[in-house]
Amino acid sequence: MKPMRIGFVGFGEVNSPIDLITESCDKARAEIAALGYSLVTSPIVRDDVDGQDVQRAIRDLSEVPFDLLVVCLTGWIPSHAVIAITSQFADKPMILWGLAGYYENQRLVTAAAQAGTTALRKVFADLGYKFKYIYNIVGKPSPIAKIKDFVKASFALKELQSAKVGMFGFRDMRLYNTLYDGISLKRKLGMEVEFFELLEMITGAERVEEKELAVVLTKIQSDWVFQTAIETAFLEQGVRYYLAIKELANRHGISAISIKDVDGMKSLLKYPPAFVFMLLADEAGLCTIPENDVMGAVTQLIVKKLTGQCAAYFEFYEFFENSVLMGVPDYVPAEVVDGKVTVTQAAFGGISGGLLNISKVRPGEMTLLRVSQTGDQFWMHMVRGTASPINWMEAGWDEPAPLLPSFELKLEHSVEEFAEQISGQHYIAVYGDYTAILKEFCYLASVNVV
Repeated sequence: MKPMRIGFVGFGEVNSPIDLITESCDKARAEIAALGYSLVTSPIVRDDVDGQDVQRAIRDLSEVPFDLLVVCLTGWIPSHAVIAITSQFADKPMILWGLAGYYENQRLVTAAAQAGTTALRKVFADLGYKFKYIYNIVGKPSPIAKIKDFVKASFALKELQSAKVGMFGFRDMRLYNTLYDGISLKRKLGMEVEFFELLEMITGAERVEEKELAVVLTKIQSDWVFQTAIETAFLEQGVRYYLAIKELANRHGISAISIKDVDGMKSLLKYPPAFVFMLLADEAGLCTIPENDVMGAVTQLIVKKLTGQCAAYFEFYEFFENSVLMGVPDYVPAEVVDGKVTVTQAAFGGISGGLLNISKVRPGEMTLLRVSQTGDQFWMHMVRGTASPINWMEAGWDEPAPLLPSFELKLEHSVEEFAEQISGQHYIAVYGDYTAILKEFCYLASVNVV
């Protein structure tokens, strides 16, 4: 991945004190540099009669490619000087940032930066720029958190242009809401979905070396808690499947995996894939979701890129007055587990028994979300809530029925309003409140927010 760069250009009116606007610009530039990205910069631009500052800034900013432009106003500046530069980089996301004045001898001293930004905000919008409007407040720190979110969302969108979802099999259980339109997905988010046959996994598993298999098997036997004895042959087969998928993912640049579950591995191979998913998530660091859920995997990639978390999937099981029951019938990544990963062996209905994750899920504040598609329109449905433990069982498991990974999520909004917008059985959970940066991403990607 190429390193991301930020372009930075400051502006000040030709009649403003040069020392004042230069010092303000330098401080703002240092705050942007502190975000940790490389900067492409030019000295402060003023509205000189001959436009020499504007031409010099265009040359400076054109020397090295950058991915986002910070337009920093230290004071008033006629709009034409700004637009002459930004129009050269109209394809880049931008931050329109107005600095603040200061108090001196009980008087407010200002160079009128917000006069400049308010003269530009609608112009930026009318020109079709993708931008964030930021203004400082006198006596307060700069809103760096907002700037950081917008920068991170911008860079995430760019990096996801090359992301790939690996899909083993197609349309498990003939579900509808797991389908997608490839052209719309490519145009909107840039992602690709690459399909593989289960046979590729099977033949790859046959080529796995014993030494590589032994390393993975030894690690999980040391790290996991096995409530019941599980046959070594079963574990070895799962490791082989995992290593085969991992090799394909590495070779093809795949970041998220979904597998034909019920009608594929369970029905055809008599091997429930929970164990394989756990290894892909915990050992290979891939996003994983069952049942050929393309849009669920897309959501996971967005969440992981923005938050750095594993983006675990969960399903809806019950609605309460103020909360929802979220759980899984198979596995969770180790990252969301409260304590050690705990597994057992159990069978469900007519599906053959396999390794089942029965770990407890960590409580805490969460954001729950899913991206969906209707025609060429994309939507992100999200809600905040607080997760707490709940004991429950799904009817149909071998007795004694296992207590599955789950949580009760108390929503910050009405359950009824939330339920009316639900777009699928699988939603992605992330710890913390990430609604702000998710909204920034959706704005940049032209994804509707619900």
